[in-house]
Amino acid sequence: MKTGLTIAGFDPSSGAGVTADLAVMGALGVFGTSCITALTVQSTLGVRATHPVPPEVVASTLDCLAVDLPAAGIKIGMLATAATVEVVLEFLRGIGEGVPVVLDPVMRSSSGRALLDAPGVEAMRERLLPLVDWVTPNLGELEVLVGRELDTKEEMEVAALELGERWPGLNVVATGGDLDVPDDLVVTADGAAVWVPGVWIESTATHGTGCAFSTALMCGLVSGLEAVEAVRNAKQFVAGAIRRAEVRGGGKGPMELLWPLRTQRAR
Repeated sequence: MKTGLTIAGFDPSSGAGVTADLAVMGALGVFGTSCITALTVQSTLGVRATHPVPPEVVASTLDCLAVDLPAAGIKIGMLATAATVEVVLEFLRGIGEGVPVVLDPVMRSSSGRALLDAPGVEAMRERLLPLVDWVTPNLGELEVLVGRELDTKEEMEVAALELGERWPGLNVVATGGDLDVPDDLVVTADGAAVWVPGVWIESTATHGTGCAFSTALMCGLVSGLEAVEAVRNAKQFVAGAIRRAEVRGGGKGPMELLWPLRTQRAR
């Protein structure tokens, strides 16, 4: 069992962030370690407050884990502040070759609260993107990364290709949850563009889909899957988690992230 690392915020309702990432890794056969970047006060009804972890604590945690439990794959989620982005930048400069790094560019919660300060957004866009292997923006996040509004799938594809051209070696997955048909666009590091089809699933259990997708993608890459196959598997994992979810809470509830394990036990 290989080791994965999530660098992300803590969601006490276990729908997103580190708690969800660890569940995804466990379900997909990866041993999960974590570095918490911020404590959030939230439930299925939305985020009430965020409390960033001091950057020196984040740095110490990453150093401690790297010495004893080096990761075979890394997922980056909520970073909260520019100071924490700087810590992560320094950490990534020290990791070895062949460790896939997947960035879920978390900037704002689905309820509208900012999850990364303005200097942090700039640092992510200009300095963090060159150091990661994958980025998985939704439509709104892709607009921030390229600096303009996007209204069509064609504009979305142009923007994703633009990111790949600007940062050689970067793979882009523009997720389509905000589109009329939830297809995802994969632009690989060699410039190939592939649409991965999706279907709408009627459910209120959609909290943390971006977190789960990016972590599942990292797990697929760690297990040796090729780029597009890893994206397809991650998309199928999230769809299965939504379909199998029970209703929890009064808002956007958590998915059933352990469904592969439950399916195995039922056989």
